Amino acid sequence: MTTALSVEREPDKSGNDRPTSASAARTWLARVGGQNLGLTGAMIAVLALFGSLNSNYLSWDNIQVIAEAVTIIGLLAVVQTVVIICGGLDISVGSQAGLASVTSAMVFTSTGSNAFFGIGASIAIGALIGTLNGAVIIYGRVNPTIATLAGLAAYKGVAQLISNGSAQGYVLNDSVFVFLSRGKIAGLPVMVWLLLLVAAAVHVLLKYTDIGRNIFAIGGNDTAARLAGINLNKYLIAVYALSGIVAAVAGVLLTARTGSGQPVSGSEGLELQAITAAALGGCALKGGKGGVGGTLLAVALLGALQNGLTVQGINAFWQNVAQGALLVAAVVIQQRRARERAVGLPA
Repeated sequence: MTTALSVEREPDKSGNDRPTSASAARTWLARVGGQNLGLTGAMIAVLALFGSLNSNYLSWDNIQVIAEAVTIIGLLAVVQTVVIICGGLDISVGSQAGLASVTSAMVFTSTGSNAFFGIGASIAIGALIGTLNGAVIIYGRVNPTIATLAGLAAYKGVAQLISNGSAQGYVLNDSVFVFLSRGKIAGLPVMVWLLLLVAAAVHVLLKYTDIGRNIFAIGGNDTAARLAGINLNKYLIAVYALSGIVAAVAGVLLTARTGSGQPVSGSEGLELQAITAAALGGCALKGGKGGVGGTLLAVALLGALQNGLTVQGINAFWQNVAQGALLVAAVVIQQRRARERAVGLPA
């Protein structure tokens, strides 16, 4: 049985108990989360640093550039959050996005420039390969990391085979793809609205539904979840299918942004960025812990940092170094908080 968070109280003038300021602060911190506060502090520091170095960095135009740049990685990070909470990992999301991008452009071209056929076909492909990932993990009894690592190579290879390794189609004459890449609603790019819509839907799913509670339960203790009557196989396949669908949406946006289907360019390395953002956002890589809010904060931080380094003319290779360092730092912090024993050292 769960117990309510205890709160220190002191009597007010009428003799009734009221929370002390210290206990109220602790309650607020518990609700917001120390991880989110840390990310917010880091974001403020990054904005202040690069804003002082370049006056245009904090302009509304550049903020929109940052927001659009992180949309694709944001979509992948949000769905990666669900997979990690469920106790899995999907290293193949970048290749899935590349395959979906090529599919959307090639079907668009072959159906007489019908954008909806192209988008629909790519989402169907995403659902199919996501389900395939889940089936390999469950029925093949393959570790999720190995299964999706194989998918990373396989889906990339399929995308290159069907496209002959080159960009396919040209979609910027189509009003639907132009709307996705350049359209705005209430002053914000359509791509950003799509990210916010997906993030909101996933947040509601995880926080306010039995499905979300079961996902947390599976990631926290799969044995206990099975004994509680949760169908693990069904949930895992559904989670990986969702990952494939959202990766396909990211692939469609990649096509819209670049103007053509990209088998590799634009999608390579997205899986590492998605995992980094989810880990920075507070997802425990062992499963059972995480949230969309922290992931979005981490995505915004990574985008602001990358844009700032680009604006300052820093070599792009250093951005990869920074990304790897952030992933290691996020995992180290998690291990320290969980008080995990150091590998190879006595308890």
